[in-house]
Amino acid sequence: MRALVWYGKEDIRCETVPDPKIEEPRDAIVKVTSCAICGSDLHLYDHFMVGMEKGDVMGHEFMGEVVEVGPGVNGRLKVGERVVVPFTIICGECDQCRRGNFSICERTNRNKEKADKVFGHSTAGLFGYTHLTGGYPGGQAEYVRVPFADRTHIKVPESLTDEQHFSSVISFQPAGRRPPRRR
Repeated sequence: MRALVWYGKEDIRCETVPDPKIEEPRDAIVKVTSCAICGSDLHLYDHFMVGMEKGDVMGHEFMGEVVEVGPGVNGRLKVGERVVVPFTIICGECDQCRRGNFSICERTNRNKEKADKVFGHSTAGLFGYTHLTGGYPGGQAEYVRVPFADRTHIKVPESLTDEQHFSSVISFQPAGRRPPRRR
């Protein structure tokens, strides 16, 4: 698949990278139909933020269609559904998630110890950002593996186009908050 890949300060390339695969039971694979460039992407482009590695896939704001789900998703997400995937990866079960503090989920940053040393505390895992936030490949790609996919998504109502829904929820992302879920 094709993706935007970071190689260093002011060096981002569109390259072929391996397709993502289901790694954990709660994973899903999303085919990206829309993505955005966030102001914080400029921190990576200018190498203001440390922790990037050559070959990292960029982008943390995207939406698309679910093409595969792991067995642990338990029907909360189905193949063919359209979703917006916020840049915060949440477990939905830890103390911070239960309090609504998704940007500091206690379980999704697989490099928590590094973040604690550099920031003085950890963040949630983030898509397409640095290895201090988990080193997860981002959404400026054709496909993305979404960890904790049963929680890390916002379903797109069938009545809305990608553009209508994507622009309406993207404003929630900087605060690591989520719009209320429709049941």
